[in-house]
Amino acid sequence: MEMTAAIPSERSLLIVDDDKSFLQRLARAMEGRGFNVSTAESVAEGLTQVERAAPAFAVVDMRLGDGNGLDVISALKRRRPEARGIILTGYGNIATAVNAVKLGAVDYLAKPADADDVIAALLAIEGKKPEPPEHPMSADRVRWEHIQRIYELCGRNVSETARQLNMHRRTLQRILAKRAPR
Repeated sequence: MEMTAAIPSERSLLIVDDDKSFLQRLARAMEGRGFNVSTAESVAEGLTQVERAAPAFAVVDMRLGDGNGLDVISALKRRRPEARGIILTGYGNIATAVNAVKLGAVDYLAKPADADDVIAALLAIEGKKPEPPEHPMSADRVRWEHIQRIYELCGRNVSETARQLNMHRRTLQRILAKRAPR
């Protein structure tokens, strides 16, 4: 891949995500690909890290327990304008993607994203569209992921989740009892 002046040569990377196991997996994978990784599990922790030493790259979850990951991206762009940050989220929607890019994110990836997707987004050359994913999630998998996320947000309460999703409770119970689709 051709490197340009727009891509920082320093490999410092901040990953901010409140899903501890995902955070650890991605951090290990990115270290294995030559990045000097620091991690944070909240917006407050991410902002502290940016103030202490603004990294060249950042991968930030959109929704964190204490706020919005876009705050970390905008703080990073203020401290280090050439930094390249991407937003990860389980909530893929156009309005949020547009907002993320306006605040300085270079890309927007739906969870679960793997290290190769993250690297491709972080190192993409301006104006050059990244290749579509080789194995995108199926529509059934995207639906299942969304249902799981709402279920967790509702404190694993089936009745409340069914209400939120405008779905019959028994239908939801059948979906939750099955394994995740591929």
